[in-house]
Amino acid sequence: MNDPQANFWQSHSIKFLEAAFRTDRQERLANADGRGQKTGDCGDSVEFFLIVRDDHIQNMAYHLNGCVNTNACANALVDLAEGLSLSKAWEITPEDVSGALESLPADHFHCAELTIGAFYLALADVRRNQQSPWKKPYRQ
Repeated sequence: MNDPQANFWQSHSIKFLEAAFRTDRQERLANADGRGQKTGDCGDSVEFFLIVRDDHIQNMAYHLNGCVNTNACANALVDLAEGLSLSKAWEITPEDVSGALESLPADHFHCAELTIGAFYLALADVRRNQQSPWKKPYRQ
């Protein structure tokens, strides 16, 4: 007998499983210095919220409407990015996210691309807010 549920648990690394089911980072940060939202072709969407201090990412959170693979990628990205300088954060790639999880299925690599796309939008928003801080309270 081939049990798909048992295969799921056995075919993934501990790192992937921990990231896939971790939910404590799923929140909307009201006073975020940057935020970015993206929806993938698959219908999943993720929005990142960044708190920046001294040009470093101090805190990150996200809001997700998607599958466990996208949740795993979002958590892996937070692990990779928190504490980094903004310039180093721009260097994180979908391959880094996938590698951190160790067992992201190849047919779900688009989840890593989706999270990085939303993250880059949040980083760009930080940059805009740093250049024109008076606009931050007026964004939607």
